[in-house]
Amino acid sequence: MNLLITGANRGLGYEIAAEALERGHAVIAGVRSPGQENDKLSALAAKYGERLTVAELDVTDEAGIAALAARMQQEGRTLGAIVNNAAILVARNTQIESLDMDDVVNTFEINLYGPMRVVKHFLPLLTEKDAAIINISSEAGSITNAYPGDYPYAISKTALNMFSQQLLSYVKGRGIQVLSIHPGWMRTDMGGATAPNDPGNSARGIVDQIERKIVPESRFNFVDFSGKEMPI
Repeated sequence: MNLLITGANRGLGYEIAAEALERGHAVIAGVRSPGQENDKLSALAAKYGERLTVAELDVTDEAGIAALAARMQQEGRTLGAIVNNAAILVARNTQIESLDMDDVVNTFEINLYGPMRVVKHFLPLLTEKDAAIINISSEAGSITNAYPGDYPYAISKTALNMFSQQLLSYVKGRGIQVLSIHPGWMRTDMGGATAPNDPGNSARGIVDQIERKIVPESRFNFVDFSGKEMPI
């Protein structure tokens, strides 16, 4: 299987790439700046060779996304999974009275419009058997458990869950699985050093779902990394 992973140079994106490669898959690791601060990806490339392709992919740059997709299509490359992982978390614990709306706009550009751009241009390549679109979401996107603060991040993830549901309805006749996955609170740059979950553990569960070793039973296809249903 060929996996396209955005934001693959660190954190969860890197761990999903490493896990997929370890299992014998091929990975297109999308990063904003290939060659810059990508030592971990370089180590993976040395270990797995041509099964890892590091590609310039900025989820805010639609022209660049379209060009990469067109180039891959010309090369006859196909995809078995799209993993929309790239995201930002800003304005932590900021209440509405103090919220900078530019933070909201920038968050939506990456967390919501980014996945939409990627799927728009790469969906035609998603032709492998048992293909999947994985949108990395968050428990913060649950309307049921809404809390004040983190407005840009939480609302963008709620909207991402809706996008997943729309996609699922659109591609269900093609045998493509679409999931919004809450990866857990992880020890990453975003999650912080005190987070209880190791990102490698989350990555294993996510790849299990990509491989359909775990097939979630969820009304809204919003699940955690183990496949357990999340409250929408």
